[in-house]
Amino acid sequence: MSNNLEVGGSERQFVALVETLDRKRFHVLPACIRRSGAFLSRVGTIPEFPLGGSFFRLRAQQARLALARYLRQQNVVIAHAFDFYSNLMLLPTARMAGVPVVIGSHRQIGDLLTPLQFAAQKFAFRFCDRVVCNSRAAAERLRSAGVPTRKLEILPNGLSEAAFADCAPAIPRSEGVLRVGMIARINDPVKNHTTFVRVAAQLAQMFSNLEFLIVGDGPLRPGLENMAAEIGLKDRVMFAGERHDIPNVLQSMDISVQISSSESLSNVILESMAAGVPVVAYNVGGNPELIRDGETGLLVSPNDEQELLRTLQRLLADSELRSKFGRSAKQFAGANFHMSSVCRRFEQLYANLLSEKL
Repeated sequence: MSNNLEVGGSERQFVALVETLDRKRFHVLPACIRRSGAFLSRVGTIPEFPLGGSFFRLRAQQARLALARYLRQQNVVIAHAFDFYSNLMLLPTARMAGVPVVIGSHRQIGDLLTPLQFAAQKFAFRFCDRVVCNSRAAAERLRSAGVPTRKLEILPNGLSEAAFADCAPAIPRSEGVLRVGMIARINDPVKNHTTFVRVAAQLAQMFSNLEFLIVGDGPLRPGLENMAAEIGLKDRVMFAGERHDIPNVLQSMDISVQISSSESLSNVILESMAAGVPVVAYNVGGNPELIRDGETGLLVSPNDEQELLRTLQRLLADSELRSKFGRSAKQFAGANFHMSSVCRRFEQLYANLLSEKL
């Protein structure tokens, strides 16, 4: 069960797992709290159990009862919540409905939740057999908060075969022109788009053959576009909006920048690595689990714009280093994060937990 099917990292992983699970072993019934988002086309018509804006209103109670009935009617034996609101909705409801195996998820570090939200989710985890964390950093956050170690299972994000395939650039390349890009929803200051734009303005003065690409959409986009124009980047930066051809978009870049201040296991970093595009990222959360600094990419101290500037300057000036990082990153991603192998690990977890209960 997912919150929704919007374009985001957790939603992308939810859909990929639904599509990849072995149908000879599992009858998969995806569900959501709110039936909305671009990924709906990949899962078809799925049941929704809307909260109505609050867990305490009548509509939410009706949704819980409807979900419990659905779980019983479908003889569900494994219930897996995939993100924050589905944790709060599905975990206690599935336990109440007598589902043998109940699994939660923690796909963020937790610092973006309010203390009340974090406490509510921790309480919900009491109802589940395991909590799947997509990074060691996420698991450690829960462990330090008192969630029993025996409940924590670390299973990383996975990438489809398409992420590794050769493909044409979505945005045509010009000979001799380098392009630095950032892929992230423009919906939260924590993504640090403004930092990217400020550093881009300085790099533009150093490299005449440099362009910038910002991929994503959200309520903060108009302000970001105005900022780029005000500091003289209007003709050097392209706002590509929301895209669903990320492998092709990545082939349009020479460097991928990911400088969110909070990250568990970044899908964009993984996708960049699979595409052979070198990554510069903040040294936060699970990023060091993906980027071996100086081997598969470069990590910089969070919120240090001068270090970010120097690091990008170094990488832009060294084509051999970019190629080296790209090759190493692609090999590392292929060996550790292919969706087929990640999915097998989920299937094994499901089977093991079910064998303990039945």
